[in-house]
Amino acid sequence: MQTDSAILVLFQGVLISLSGVLAPGPLTAVVVGKGTKSPYAGALIGVGHGIVEVPLIVMICFGLSTVLKISYFQIAVFFFGGVFLGLMAYDMFKGVFKTEIESAEFKGSSVLAGIALSAGNPYFLLWWATVGTAIITKVFQFGNALLAVFIALHLSCDIIWYLILSSLTYNSRRFFGKIFQKVLFSVCGIFLSFFSIKFIYEAISKLLL
Repeated sequence: MQTDSAILVLFQGVLISLSGVLAPGPLTAVVVGKGTKSPYAGALIGVGHGIVEVPLIVMICFGLSTVLKISYFQIAVFFFGGVFLGLMAYDMFKGVFKTEIESAEFKGSSVLAGIALSAGNPYFLLWWATVGTAIITKVFQFGNALLAVFIALHLSCDIIWYLILSSLTYNSRRFFGKIFQKVLFSVCGIFLSFFSIKFIYEAISKLLL
């Protein structure tokens, strides 16, 4: 009976966490942008994302979610996350106007991009501080083994989804050519700019409250 309950809790946890995996955000834009260079960029970004996410999940088990809800911590993450996204948007727009579009790429490795964007995304941190904490609390009741299985399944979903996105982008680029890539870079730049402004606005709003 307990095994069935554990499986049910695990299934529900993975299913709910998929909402965070599939929801479009800054990380999605970067996966698409880097996918123009390599079909495997998404998997590497997923690994970088996991480097931040796995320790975060473990620390939430020891009470980190309380820290993530502190107002000044959120303000700092929103502000610096917004600035970082603004720089990435600038780099993306700059690539649109380069003569050789192949050189228009985010600076740094895909793994580092995954790390930076995950650590600097306040909505990612807030999701784990609220919805994620509720999931982990239920899963952790069944012990470390089930928590490890949950982490492995969730991380696999991340990597597989981002790999699919980057592979589709890479193959589309090869089929449609450089014009498609320029349009894609423009759209991603606009998307990143939107989140940059939104994050900074949220930081200022929280500071003035």
